[in-house]
Amino acid sequence: MVMKVHGSVLSTAAMRVLIVLNEKGLEFEFVPVDMRAGEHKKEHFLALNPFGQVPAFEDGDLKLFESRAITQYIANVYKDKGTPLVCEGKPMATLGFDPVGSKLQWELLFKPMFGMATDAAVVEENEAKLAKVLDIYEARLSQSKYLGCDCFTLADLHHLPVLTNLMGTHVKKLFDARPKVSAWVADIMTRPALAKVLAMRNQQ
Repeated sequence: MVMKVHGSVLSTAAMRVLIVLNEKGLEFEFVPVDMRAGEHKKEHFLALNPFGQVPAFEDGDLKLFESRAITQYIANVYKDKGTPLVCEGKPMATLGFDPVGSKLQWELLFKPMFGMATDAAVVEENEAKLAKVLDIYEARLSQSKYLGCDCFTLADLHHLPVLTNLMGTHVKKLFDARPKVSAWVADIMTRPALAKVLAMRNQQ
């Protein structure tokens, strides 16, 4: 049976799963969920994800939700396919990027998209937090090519959806100001797996 991903290509969480599947070269079916129409809160979707959030994932009889749980599952169960995505014996690097990056993309990208006003104070506060996170990244990336080790892994991949959104905003200057971080961003954003997902998004 072909794996299924239920979600929206605008969702950064769903994008993570789609990028992993492309990195692995695995066949899958993408099932669009119309979030504007509230489809993710309807009974048929809640049977897949009781929290009513995208993505939902099916692999045969297995059903998973929460994007990182799904990507870890794919990386480990299909470790012999495509890009390895895991550094053996190395813990996944989680360095506080996501909460800050998610708040910034909400304020700078999604709020304007939905006709809402951006909160300048929230942007300023989270820019300062992001600068501190990126200082840690700069130090980490001076020790290895990627965040987890010298290979591209889930630790890097999980950043791609939010990074893609932030690169189109003035926050890009925070990444550009740090040579190691800037090189890392330029490297991981050229992944063909990301290009395939962005192509899907552009067709919506």
